[in-house]
Amino acid sequence: MRIHVTFTDRVGITQEVLALLVARKLNLEAVEMIPPNVYIDAPALSDLLLQDLQAALLQIKGVQSVRWIDLLPGQHRRLQLATLLATVSDPVLAVDPSGHVMLANPRLMDMLGRDPTGEPVSQVLQHANPGEDLIADGFRLPVCEVSVKGQKMLLDAIPIADGTDAAAKPAGGLITLYPHCSQETAGELRQSAIRGLDTLIGQSPELAFLKARLRKVASLNAPLFIQGETGTGKELVARACHALSPRSAAPFLALNCAALTESLAESELFGYAAGAFTGAQRGGKPGLLEQADRGTVFLDEIGEMSPYLQAKLLRFLSDGSFRRVGGERELRVNVRVLCATHRDLEQKVSEGTFREDLYYRLNVLNVQVPPLRERGHDILLLAKHFLKQACKQIRRTECRLAPSTYPKLLQNNWSGNVRQLQSVIFRAAAICEANLIGCADLELAGTPHAEIKAQAGEVRSLDDAVQDFEKALLTRLYPQYPSTRQLAARLNTSHTAIGLRLRKYGIAKV
Repeated sequence: MRIHVTFTDRVGITQEVLALLVARKLNLEAVEMIPPNVYIDAPALSDLLLQDLQAALLQIKGVQSVRWIDLLPGQHRRLQLATLLATVSDPVLAVDPSGHVMLANPRLMDMLGRDPTGEPVSQVLQHANPGEDLIADGFRLPVCEVSVKGQKMLLDAIPIADGTDAAAKPAGGLITLYPHCSQETAGELRQSAIRGLDTLIGQSPELAFLKARLRKVASLNAPLFIQGETGTGKELVARACHALSPRSAAPFLALNCAALTESLAESELFGYAAGAFTGAQRGGKPGLLEQADRGTVFLDEIGEMSPYLQAKLLRFLSDGSFRRVGGERELRVNVRVLCATHRDLEQKVSEGTFREDLYYRLNVLNVQVPPLRERGHDILLLAKHFLKQACKQIRRTECRLAPSTYPKLLQNNWSGNVRQLQSVIFRAAAICEANLIGCADLELAGTPHAEIKAQAGEVRSLDDAVQDFEKALLTRLYPQYPSTRQLAARLNTSHTAIGLRLRKYGIAKV
């Protein structure tokens, strides 16, 4: 029998409740303490004993009620999880913080021919030992290939949150196994695993400002305009916004407007009706807007959209309705539109190549993704992250960057931004045979040296050297360019980045 005791929380009351149970020599199978509640599973507790126990418990000062329940909260959660896993057609297992299997769904047990509960995950997944990697990476292991009973599978892991604190240490992980498939499909799986702000790696003031703004705009049901140079991770920002929004349980679908012709982009976005054109799928095909109903659609490189599609998108943004290509019936969906571009849309509006009314309809909320060169030591954090990721992907012994590479990485212009850095690091990991990657292995073009000329003994740390250079440069240029916008234009960066640095070094009140 299971009982639920509620009480007024005070020091020592839980000990008094448990002491009363021990005095009656009851065999307790489980006890869960969630003040001001205690849940008790005592299989030998009969109805007669329950009446006596109930009377005794109510005599304890602060105890408010004693009632019978079907399941303890923990048992109820476990039953819910087991029921959910049973409906999943792919093999799934839940892993505890130590890397042991807590629960497996029927599909996985059928594959193994046994229930692996309690086993280390390395015993379930042969030819791989992901247990330590899972724990080390906080159960955010990139999609990788494993083997189950000799069958090759793709592993995808996500952390199980502990309570409502997203920053807390995960309470384990949920692993899904997919049949071995093409690299393209594997890439889609990697993208689908992206969640929240934890994918935006860095500690710079610029990134902190971006994350803070994302937290504010994510919950709002209005279009979001994401600006940033090529390779800065605008789609990653869009996915993080979706994951933080109330729409996170619904689909997130993306369309690159620059990668498709006008007709193909139209059918992809709006879908097409039966018989709309030669070779059309029988019965027609829903577009991204229909498939993402109650979710989010991300339109990348919106500046490349044709005038005809701009007009059709504007109508959809006005009332949420549209027609499929070749269709006659009005469709209505609830979709939030996020868009991104590296172009200056204001200039395109003035040139007449982008609709002014659409620009203002899309630019209700906006965020600016900073280029990599403005993010300081985020470059090193990202480089180390990409190196660890690359080593796992190409299955080589984990290597590290030599300290001598740090100045070269920090001084590089990174015109291709994060995407360029990832490519440089992957190439170095793939080609370098040593476990220490040096400057020559990075294969970067020569970069200008910083203006700070100091002997090694005069510099306390690399951080201090970079900050001294920034402060000296801004102090020298600010009298000539006495506003954040003027100084930002001079240094080819954003006025937000300049404002943050001016405040940081106390150069001007901005």
